[in-house]
Amino acid sequence: MKARRVHLSPAVLGLVLAVCVAACVAPTTTAGAIDVTLLVDGDEIPIRVPSGSTALQALELAAITLGASDRLDPPAYAVLAEGTRIRVSRVSERFEVETEVVPFERQTIRNEAMPEGETRLLQPGVNGIQETTYRIVEEEGKPTSRTAVKVVQAQAPVPEIVMMGAQLSYAPLSVDGVLAYLSGGNAWIMRDDTRNRRPIVVGENLDGRVFRLSPDGRWLLYSQTPTDEAADEINRLRIVSTSDEAAEPLDLQVSNIVHFADWSPQAIDGYTIAYSTVEPSPGAPGWQANNDLWLLTLSFAGRVTDREQVIESNAGGQYGWWGTSYAWAPDGSQLAYARADGIGRVPLDEPGLQSLVEIQPFQSFSDWAWVPGVSWGGDNQSLYFVDHAPPQGLESPASSPAFDLSAWISESSSSVSLIPQTGMFAYPSASPATVEPGGELAYRLAYLQAVAPLESQNSSYQLSIVDRDGSEATMLFPPPGEAGLTPRPLAWSPAGDRVAVLYRGDLWIVDAQTGQGQRLTGDNQTAAMDWKGGA
Repeated sequence: MKARRVHLSPAVLGLVLAVCVAACVAPTTTAGAIDVTLLVDGDEIPIRVPSGSTALQALELAAITLGASDRLDPPAYAVLAEGTRIRVSRVSERFEVETEVVPFERQTIRNEAMPEGETRLLQPGVNGIQETTYRIVEEEGKPTSRTAVKVVQAQAPVPEIVMMGAQLSYAPLSVDGVLAYLSGGNAWIMRDDTRNRRPIVVGENLDGRVFRLSPDGRWLLYSQTPTDEAADEINRLRIVSTSDEAAEPLDLQVSNIVHFADWSPQAIDGYTIAYSTVEPSPGAPGWQANNDLWLLTLSFAGRVTDREQVIESNAGGQYGWWGTSYAWAPDGSQLAYARADGIGRVPLDEPGLQSLVEIQPFQSFSDWAWVPGVSWGGDNQSLYFVDHAPPQGLESPASSPAFDLSAWISESSSSVSLIPQTGMFAYPSASPATVEPGGELAYRLAYLQAVAPLESQNSSYQLSIVDRDGSEATMLFPPPGEAGLTPRPLAWSPAGDRVAVLYRGDLWIVDAQTGQGQRLTGDNQTAAMDWKGGA
């Protein structure tokens, strides 16, 4: 076959040759460069960088180092354009401590033993010192923020305490033994007569959970709210002498006491204090009870000599989270215990919980539990308590609103109802026993009678007296037509002829025979009291 010759025009031939040449030559690119300016540390630094570079790469080419807090504008990841100005802002931080004076508070204590208008400085005030650490951020040497990061109280302020006279016009009364009371967070005592009163603990935040005199009236046991707001402490137990005006309180190294701490009625070779503890809890009611029992032995000088656990921590029966209360027998040989589901005793010669009476627990439908009040009779054989009575209608036994004053008799090992429908907060309290001509011990029982017995949780109460067998019940105070008492524990005089009560925020003494009452304080701030014999 004969090949065919193709003739191309000169124009086409040139185009083909151009295409061939272009196909045979490898493509090449030339990276461009741009000019930018760095503004750093007060200088303007021109620099040429490859196009497509970021602000951070420009700094690296110029050997500029960024601090951890320095700011870059535009951001480090921004791609630069011709003529971009890159600003480096130097950011630094420093800490500064400032000392501030914390002014002291001024507290006033009313004293009915001083004439109206008279004042006396009990404690001079001292300013406190507070140290605040600030974090200061500076940009280019100029502050941009100032933040407090730590506050320390280097020295706590001491309040100025001034006693102000507020003498009452009431006739003075004789006081047998020592009458102590808690008013405005401070502890006071009266001795000999109601005019002879003085503070013995001032400015210590007494919480009123424990406020008990030793059997001879020489010491006051009290609970104090910690001033350092310790997270693991509700309060602390301390004692103070009632006879030495210069005495300082003594710390017993016992904390978290909510329901019970009290002196043994017998002090032969020294004192004994029994107490029960709880564990602080963030939820209501603020604690979890241990339901334990401890004995603390002290010398007559107030020095702790021994510490013994009598009852170990336990569940405490139904509603045991609330806690167990105790009460000393007059001879100091045993204690009664009371909890939501019953009462019993703890003999110290054979420690253990001996159940005496089972009680239907009261269903409060709230974050508190009812625990029956208990009191030993002066003969050490009878135990008076508040019993949860059966329902009055169709309510469940746990919701019954009825509460009776009852007694457990050791001789018969049985309980008997003395006064029906006294109310849940009757707080029975037996008077000191006296020996009758025939040698028998005689005593009476004071208790609170609810004005509305079937609504006793919110009712006011009246002071009543009854014989030890439940006979001759008499309502004494307040008089008919007057507002009733807010239920609080009672205190008998050492002679057993008068009863101290709290009424309308003040301390009153009531004659156990006539019911005649007299107010002893007038500041409406009395929260607790106790009355014991004393030398």
